[in-house]
This record gives sequence, structure tokens and C-alpha cells, in this order.
Amino acid sequence: MAASTQKIFRVRRDYNSWVANESMEDYALRYTPRSFRKWSEWRVGNTALGAVSFLALEAIGGSIVLNYGFTNAMWAILVTSIIIFIVTIPISYYAARYAIDMELLTRGAGFGYLGSTITSLIYASFSFIFFALESAIMAVALQMYLNIPITWCYVICSLVIIPMVIGGVTLMSKIQIWTQPLWALLLLLPYLAVAWKNPQAYADFTGLTGFTSGGNEFDPLMAFSLVVQIGEQVDFLRFLPEKSPENNKKWWAAVILAGPGWIVPGMLKMLGGAFLAFLVLQNQLPAAKAAEPTQMYLAGYAYVFDSPAWVLAATVLFVLVSQIKINLTNAYAGSLAWSNFFARLTHSHPGRVVWLFFNVTIALVLMSLGVFQTLELVLGLYGNLAIAWIGALVADLVINKPLGLSPVGIEFKRAHLYDVNPVGLGSMLIAAVIAMLAYSGQFGPFARAFSPLIALCSSLILSPIICVLTKGRFYLARQPVQWEGSGPSKICGVCENKFENEDMAYCPAYASPICSLCCTLESRCHDNCKENSSAIEQLNDFFNYVFSRKLSQHFNFRLGHFLIVLLSLSSILATVLYIVFISEIAVLSLASSELLAASFFKIFAILVLIVATCSWLVVLGIRKFC
Repeated sequence: MAASTQKIFRVRRDYNSWVANESMEDYALRYTPRSFRKWSEWRVGNTALGAVSFLALEAIGGSIVLNYGFTNAMWAILVTSIIIFIVTIPISYYAARYAIDMELLTRGAGFGYLGSTITSLIYASFSFIFFALESAIMAVALQMYLNIPITWCYVICSLVIIPMVIGGVTLMSKIQIWTQPLWALLLLLPYLAVAWKNPQAYADFTGLTGFTSGGNEFDPLMAFSLVVQIGEQVDFLRFLPEKSPENNKKWWAAVILAGPGWIVPGMLKMLGGAFLAFLVLQNQLPAAKAAEPTQMYLAGYAYVFDSPAWVLAATVLFVLVSQIKINLTNAYAGSLAWSNFFARLTHSHPGRVVWLFFNVTIALVLMSLGVFQTLELVLGLYGNLAIAWIGALVADLVINKPLGLSPVGIEFKRAHLYDVNPVGLGSMLIAAVIAMLAYSGQFGPFARAFSPLIALCSSLILSPIICVLTKGRFYLARQPVQWEGSGPSKICGVCENKFENEDMAYCPAYASPICSLCCTLESRCHDNCKENSSAIEQLNDFFNYVFSRKLSQHFNFRLGHFLIVLLSLSSILATVLYIVFISEIAVLSLASSELLAASFFKIFAILVLIVATCSWLVVLGIRKFC
């Protein structure tokens, strides 16, 4: 450990009421203490499984079967589900074992303190994309019943979630328990009614051919974007009570069922959605309507009730209950992800509730832009990036740690971490680039179909290779201090609150223990407790390694920083514009598409100039604010 000579004048940090009230904050940026994990294994598991209600599962199943036929849909859904189940077992175990959320787990499992900011964005994107998708489905049902403009339905479906999520997991767990029996009954009724009144429909369903493939042969286009759902499961698994000999079986059952086990009912719901889409086609409705969950359950409930009014009422009730249950989880997960992201970049934390509003606002904008119409494209692109992240994370947990290539346990505190760990971050980015090239058709149609598997396998292989090449030196910037004396908790020298030892580090600048949140928000110490651990220092060391030291002395590091920021922001901008462009050309003629492409290129060029200016401002001020 580097001996720090800097001493900081101590001023007690007072958090606002939203942050100080842990019934609202839910330890958003911290280790979840034993004293807060007071719920039973069953209640935590039930809360986590409430997320399985989302109707995007039916939409994905319907989209796959309509495009590629029955055989392809069955195999794609089954294979995807098996892979998701296997891959997410270690993530669930480590999160529950160490009582940390997805972001803190990623931070300590190969990505580094600032390296995981990219994955925080991936996770936050998942939460608001699916919040928008689920709210759009709910809004369609609400409009059918109330006959009001769809924009108002979007607003209602977004705002109704906020007061339920403000109460944190305490209120959310109660809502999930209250709604679970009603939801399960409404879910099963249509399938049971079809089996009773028209069992032949299930046999006819097996002969469905796809509109894209023209047959029902196997063509695996799989919904791998769903793998990130494990992050939302983990956000609740961290509240499990500590594992002990007394609760060993119940603890493992909760981890498996509420962790990777979510994909089992999820798989059944995708298969159910595929079948309901077939029923919609039987009613002579167009294929575009058949992939909408509201139309699916209207067709299903037509077998339950004879009255159209009852069919509509039951469908709307089921959609509302389902979407409220999942959007509680989406909004909650988004508030955690944004809290982690902005706390590290700005060294401030106004509270999880602030980022809850932020996350819901982004989702509302996406709904207004018609996100549901680009479902397959968005999830196709997103799935490759998501599976590369999850693959890199899993590789560290199941390969690097057992082989002794990375430290045992999960260290998530800023005081002990490098800003960037190339093991996780490097393997994720390289695997994502390879998968994106495959998805774009650069390696042929076969590689395009299997691009998610390419992302997964690439990250699993690259992670231990990079770990061996770097000798695992970027996991710990300094060894944690062994606390003297007994006692399960310590008082933070900055906020003067008591926290359990797992959440504490020793701060040489304050010459006292410091909690992980105060350490995250500290902007005056400049990481003087560690040597060569900041992103800028690591970047300089990298240039020194790549170039000869004599040549690197003449290299303009500030220019290098500028290029990295510019390329990163331009890549994000290009991806967003590409998604919007593809969604627009789907309804335009070839000539119009060429004109639109030229217009988009001009817009991109102008925005890049603005991004370049902002990048310079970031680079010039980065030493002041980091």
C-alpha cells in the first residue's frame, strides 16, 4: 500500500433524507448489511420471480414463431433458455453470497472501479428499454379500454409505477405477494380453455411455417438479450439472509429458483406467446398484429368468455397486472444502475429516487418514438453486447477464480481497485466487436445467426487469456487493511454512521475507516491511497508499454485522451442513429431510403463536430474533477 502524506480536513458528510432513509435507498451503492436482510428466503424469492410476468416474453416468442416457424421457435427458445440458465448460476450465487448487486459484482469480478461504468450503462439501457417495451404493451391495452390518446396512456403507465418503487423492496415485495395469485390465474385460464374447447389447435400449431424462412426448419435466431434479466434477479437476491447450516437448503433453493430459475417460467411464457400468436393468425388478423401481446390474450380469452366485453376486461386486467409487476423491477433496477454510474462520474449521490425519475423519463421518450416497432432489431443488437458482458463476468467467476488467476472473493470498494481492469473490460469489448461484425453479416449467414454464441464463447476464452497475460495484477491496487480488534461494524470517519466491516475500508487521507459510499463520493483525495491506479495513469502506462519510453515522452497524452473520448461518444451516437435509421427504412421505398441515408450521414457529421468540442471540454477538465 502506498503511504499517503496527504491529509484532508475532515468535514462531516450529511446525506439528504432520500439517501439517509434506507427503506427508500435500499443500500443502492453499498454492500447489503446482515441487519437489513430480514426477509425470509421465500419472500425474497417470490419478489424476484415477480419479474417473470413481463409480456415481452410472449412478444419475443410470437416474433420468432411468425418469422421462422414452429420447429425453429421451439429449438431456439429451448437452447437459449438452457444457456441462460447455466450461465447465470454463478452470477446468482456470488451476488447472494456477498450480498451485492449486479454493478458491484461486475466491478469486483474483472472490470475495475471505472471499467464497470460501461456495464452500468448496458444494464441501465436494459432497464429503460424493457420498461418502455412493457409500458407500451400496457398502454395499448389501456387505450383499448379507455379510448383515450395513446400518448396519455404512455404517461399514465409510466407515472403509476413511480410511487410503488419509491418505497423500495419493502413495498415492492408486498405488491408482488398480493398480485401473484391473481396473475397466475389469469395467465393459465386461456391455455386451459383452449385445451378444453379446441385441443386440435395445439396439434395444428406444430405445422406453422415462418414468413421469413418459408419453412419450419431450424434457424436459430435467439433472444439472448434476456440474459441481462439476471441483473434484475440479483438486485433482489442480495437481500437473502446469510447462508448457514440451518437454512442451507432453503438458501440454495431461493438462489436457484429466483436466480437462473426465472428462465423456466420465462421459457414457458415464450412458448405460450408463440402459440397465442398462432391463434391470432387463425382469426384472420395480420402477422404484425399477431406479435402484440394484447391481441394474443384477446384471442386466448375469447375461449374463456363468450361476451366481448368480458374478453376485453379480462385481457386489460391481465396486461395491467403483468406489466405493473415487471415494471416495478425495471424501474428499480434502472434507479440502481444510474445511481452507480453517476456517483462515480460526478462524485455526488442525490439518491436512488432521483434516478428513478430519470430512468422513467427516458423510457417515456422511447415509447413516444415507437420502440415496440423496432423490438427485434433493438434486441438483436443489444443481445450481442449483453452476452459479451455476461460472458466476461462468468469467465472470471468460474474460470479465473477457481484457477487462482484472480483473487478469491469479490472486492468492490474503490479504495482497493484499479479504475480499469483489462481482463473483464477488454474481453467484453473485443467479444462484442467480433459478435457485431458477425451480426452485420461480415462472416456469412451462419455466423450471423450464431452471433450471440460467438459473443459468449469469445468472452469466455478471452478473459482467462488476458488474465494470464496481465498476471492478474489489475484486480487489487492495494491489499485491504485487516481490522484490529473484534466487532462486526465500524464507524465511518466521514459520515459518522456505523456500517458492517464488509462495507468499510481504511482511508489514509482521513486516517480513519471510511464507508464505501463516502469513498465513492470523495473527490479531494485523488486516489492517493493507491499508486498508478487511476484511468489516466493506466492509460499513460499503456502508451509507455506499447511505445518505447523515449518515443512515448513525445506523445501527446492529452490528444490520446481526446481521441478515446471522441471515439467512444461517436460510437454510441452512430449506434443510436443506425437503430433509428433501420426502423425508418422498414416502411420506405428504396429511393426514399437512399435519400434518408444521405440525410442521416449529414446529421451524424454535424453531431460529431459537437461531440468533438464536448470531448475537448471533458479532457481539459478531467484532471480537475476526477
